[in-house]
Amino acid sequence: MKKLIFAPVAALALAVGSSACTETTGADTWENYREWRESNNSWVLEQEGLLDENGDLFYTKIVPDWDKGSYVLMHWFNDRNETAGNLTPFVTSWISASYDLYLSTDVLVDTSEGLDDDVFTSQLSSLIKGWRIAMLEMHVGDTVQVVVPYLSGYGSVASGNVPPYSALRFNMRLKDIPGYEIRP
Repeated sequence: MKKLIFAPVAALALAVGSSACTETTGADTWENYREWRESNNSWVLEQEGLLDENGDLFYTKIVPDWDKGSYVLMHWFNDRNETAGNLTPFVTSWISASYDLYLSTDVLVDTSEGLDDDVFTSQLSSLIKGWRIAMLEMHVGDTVQVVVPYLSGYGSVASGNVPPYSALRFNMRLKDIPGYEIRP
């Protein structure tokens, strides 16, 4: 399976540049993906209201202080009290994580399975905004499910098996923060 989520910004620019070679304009993409975009937006709204077996919201909405217009929905599978004392990354940190990526239709489109030790390592600042938002809320050892609206994902750009305007669902675990920085 092609690794697509963690492509550096340069690769994303290449994807944008190569799509510019086609006859499709931004307005064409907007209209051609209208139903897909609306379906994905509706799915995200459904997830926001999803309740667990106790009648509580399944996801916590995380809106970062540094971008009030962006957000992700997160659900922790582990007891957060058990990982509260563990390291948390900075946006400049390198992170090691395992993940599975699904579209809103529940189709698996990417995974860390098959990488060295089934772990992906990257600098957090080079990842999609949704990953940055989620990882900054996590501690090493946390296992979460994250819903990423398209504006916090790839936006209007297709990437690999991910169509434009796709909401994403990740199952991820923060395994390590290699070379952790210490605040002065």
